[in-house]
Amino acid sequence: MLKEQKIVLFMLGTAVLFEGGAFVGTAIAQNKAATPKAQDKIALGEDEVKQLVLMMDTDKNGKISKAEFLNFMSAEFDRLDKDKSGELDVKELAQSQVRVSRPAVGK
Repeated sequence: MLKEQKIVLFMLGTAVLFEGGAFVGTAIAQNKAATPKAQDKIALGEDEVKQLVLMMDTDKNGKISKAEFLNFMSAEFDRLDKDKSGELDVKELAQSQVRVSRPAVGK
């Protein structure tokens, strides 16, 4: 069971990171005409990543340790587990904001 939980947490973490990448990619695509410089696009992505670091970085050292990452993902799992069964089902995931997507890769 512990192995299954680790797999689910890994998949959830990957989905969250991919979602962040897709969000950044969408924001960049929407602002493409307004911000033609590559440096502007990078700055936009960096702002999103900085917000994610601030949410996870409990010791405020500017880095995410494995423990901080796993604690964040565990809390996210608990938030999504509406029926407190210790498992996420299709209904719980469908109602969440977590979406499996590929990171935006573009020109």
